Amino acid sequence: MPEPVLSPAGVKAVDARLEKAGLLDLAMEEAGRAGADAVQQFFPVGRVLLLAGGGANGGDALVAARHLHALGRGVTVLALPGKHPLTRLNRRRLKAAGVPVQALTVAALRRSLRNSQVVVDGLLGTGFTPPLRPALQELVALVNGLVNGSGRPVVALDLPTGLDARVSSVAGEPVHATVTVTFSGLKPALVYGPAAHHAGQVILADLRLPPGWALSEALALRPTSAELAALLPVRFADAHKGTAGNVWVIGGHPGTVGAAALAGWAALRTGAGLVTVHPEAQVPLVTPELMIRQHPSLLEALKDTPAAKRPDALCVGMGLGPHAVQVARQVLTWRLPTVLDADALHPELAGHGHTHCLWTPHPGEAARLLGTSTTDVTRDPIQAARALQERLGGVIVLKGGPSTIATPDGIFVSRGGHPGMASAGMGDTLSGILAALLAQGLRTEQAALAGVTLHARAGELAGAQHGYGLIATDLISQLGSAWETLKHPTSPTAAAWSEGVLMNGSRNELD
Repeated sequence: MPEPVLSPAGVKAVDARLEKAGLLDLAMEEAGRAGADAVQQFFPVGRVLLLAGGGANGGDALVAARHLHALGRGVTVLALPGKHPLTRLNRRRLKAAGVPVQALTVAALRRSLRNSQVVVDGLLGTGFTPPLRPALQELVALVNGLVNGSGRPVVALDLPTGLDARVSSVAGEPVHATVTVTFSGLKPALVYGPAAHHAGQVILADLRLPPGWALSEALALRPTSAELAALLPVRFADAHKGTAGNVWVIGGHPGTVGAAALAGWAALRTGAGLVTVHPEAQVPLVTPELMIRQHPSLLEALKDTPAAKRPDALCVGMGLGPHAVQVARQVLTWRLPTVLDADALHPELAGHGHTHCLWTPHPGEAARLLGTSTTDVTRDPIQAARALQERLGGVIVLKGGPSTIATPDGIFVSRGGHPGMASAGMGDTLSGILAALLAQGLRTEQAALAGVTLHARAGELAGAQHGYGLIATDLISQLGSAWETLKHPTSPTAAAWSEGVLMNGSRNELD
C-alpha cells in the first residue's frame, strides 16, 4: 500500500477512531514495540536511556522500555509527570515489570547520559507546536550535546522533540535523531528539509491499523516503488520509431541552448522514437540523434503548423527566452500533452492550461506563480503544490528533494534521488523524460509519477558511479539502467544498483 503523509489533525483523527474502537491501547503497544525493535536492529549493544514525556509519546517510550527490558537490555527510564491515561497505565506496567521510573530532571539526565550508549526520545510527538518551553530546551540541548560530543545514537519515537510536524521549517533547536520511528503515517517534517535533516533515517512502523484508516486522513501519499514501476510503458518487438512517440522540444536561446538539448537527449533516452528541437533563434545545436528545426520566426511557424504535422507531446520553455509566454500560449491552444518548464512558467499563462498540461516549477518559480515567497513554498510544499494545481489546472510537479506531485485527485510525494542532483540542467532533463512518457501514451498524472521516479533512480545510479558532483548528462546516461532496475528489481542491474547505492551511503527510504 502507499504510505500516507499525515498532519497532526490527521493523526488525531486516526487516534479518535482507534479510541472509539477500543484499539488505542493496542496501537500504543505496537508503537512501543516498534521503537524497541528499531533499537535492537540498529544499536543492539549498550545501555538504553529512555526519555518519556507526559503525553502519548511518553507512553510509547514506556512501552519500548518494557520490551527492551524483556529482551535483556539494560534500561534507564526518566519521565515527566504523566497526564495521558495510557501513559499512566504503562508507567504502572513498567514498574510492575521491575523497571523503576525516575523523575526527568537536568541532574538526572546528565548522570544518565554518561552511563548510556543509546538514547530514546519520547518527549514530544505530533501534537507539539513551537516554541519549546525553556525547561525542555535545556533537556534537548543536553541530549544534542551528547550526540555532537560522542556520536552516540538517538532514536526518536514518532518525531524528534522540537519539530513541528506540519512544516519543513525548524524553530529553535530540535533533537538531532539518528533514527526516527514514526507511526500511522509519515509527517511533512519527516519528508521535507530542513526539518527532515533532524530525523535521520525514517522508518514507518506498521501499527496493524485497520486498512484505509490512515489513508483516508492523508494529506498526501507516497506510492510504493512497485506501483510506480508498473506505470512505465511496455514496448513490444514490433515497435518502431513511428509508434514510440514524437516529441517536440521548444526551447533554446543564445546562451541557453544547452537546456533544450538536455531535454531532447533525455526524451530519447526515455524511449521517444522521434525528438525535434525548435529553438527560439538561430543558434548552433549539433547532435546526431536530435532533429533541429530553426525558423525565421518560431511563433509564426507554430501558428502555421497544421494539426496533422503536430507531435504527440510537447516540452516547452527550457531556455526559451523573452517570447516564451507567447509561444507557450500558442501551443497550449493545440490541447496536446504538454510539459511546461522554466521560461514557460509564467503567471500570465494561468487560465490557458488544460487537463493535459504538466507544469514543473522549482520553488522559486512556484513562488512567482503563486505571488508568494520561496520560503513559504518550501515551508509547506504540499499546500503550495495544491494551490498551484487549483490555479493552473492539469498536473503539478513541484521539484525538490523530494518532489511533490499535485493532481486533480490528490497529492503524491516522490521517492529517492541523490544530493548530487542539485546542479544545473537536472530540471531540463526531467522535462524531457516527462514529455517522452506522455508521447508514449501515459496519462498526465501517470507520466508525472513515473517520470519523477525514473529521474530520481537515474540520479541514484549516477551518484553511485560518480559520487557527489553530478551533471545532467551523467543522469541521462543512466536512464536505461534506471528503467531496468525499476521494471525488473531482481535483475543483475538492479542488484548492482542496490549494492552500489548502499556502499555509497546515499540510500534513504527508496523502497
